Amino acid sequence: MSSLKRVRAGTVFMVLARTVLLIGISYVILVPVFLRISQSIMPVQDLYDQSVRWIPRKPTLDHYRMALTHMKYFTALSNSVLLALTVSVIQVISCAMIGYGLARFYFPGNGLIFAMTIFTLVVPPKIIVVPTYLNFRFFNLLGLLKDNPINLVGSYWPFVLLALTGSGFRCGLYIFVMRQFFRGMPRELEEAAYIDGAGLLSTFTRVMLPGAVPGMIVVFLFSFVWQWNDYQYITMLMPGKTFLTYMLDQLLPTMANYIGATDQLTASAGFADNHYLSLVNSAGMLLMICPLLLLYAFTQRYFVESIERTGLIG
Repeated sequence: MSSLKRVRAGTVFMVLARTVLLIGISYVILVPVFLRISQSIMPVQDLYDQSVRWIPRKPTLDHYRMALTHMKYFTALSNSVLLALTVSVIQVISCAMIGYGLARFYFPGNGLIFAMTIFTLVVPPKIIVVPTYLNFRFFNLLGLLKDNPINLVGSYWPFVLLALTGSGFRCGLYIFVMRQFFRGMPRELEEAAYIDGAGLLSTFTRVMLPGAVPGMIVVFLFSFVWQWNDYQYITMLMPGKTFLTYMLDQLLPTMANYIGATDQLTASAGFADNHYLSLVNSAGMLLMICPLLLLYAFTQRYFVESIERTGLIG
């Protein structure tokens, strides 16, 4: 009986410890969101009222209307979804092919290539800012256009090419996920396909890919979210006047776009009150994360199931 009591006491302690931990993590994550929600509907007068903390006295939606107008939200939103969706789909395809090659085909340098792929996860992105920019500013297609390089800066092509070659933002993680998933699939599936006369490409597309859907869902969601929140590549590959004028009307590169929109708001509307700008900024941030919240709401079940099947947390 004493041992049973100790087991029950240990179980209760673990449950309480897990509950406290989850509450703490939820607090750290949700408090900034609730603060932004409160500020986005708070009039300027309430900022100077010491009795107002979370709930505004006179809630207003003027900040959302201001943010929608100066962000050109709906036009930028549609183009941003198109860019993030295109890059994510291409990265899923390219990383699945690379992961399959590293998982199933053994050749000299296989381990070295995989080690270098993992190494890209620990390399600070700022180290490759200058080489990446110069590569697309004077793009010569592996030396074939050495005398007449093409300037791809200010267009969508750098994002497409990075995704197509599996060298985009966090592609090392996506390749790792797909490699581990393909390594866990039984080889009998491929052998049966080969016996039936299927080639390598047919086996990959018709046998292996349908079974790798959970891993592809994880890669797609990670890729979409990180591309949506990307700030470095957007400001690096769409800099200067082109970004602040033409691209501002065509693309919503998340926070980078809204920073430019806030500058325009200050210059055009003549607001000298930084407190007011902070309220409009809160509304703009919520407008930017709303698509991601909707995406997570509809794909949460598939995402959790896919994480469990890929063994990413194991």
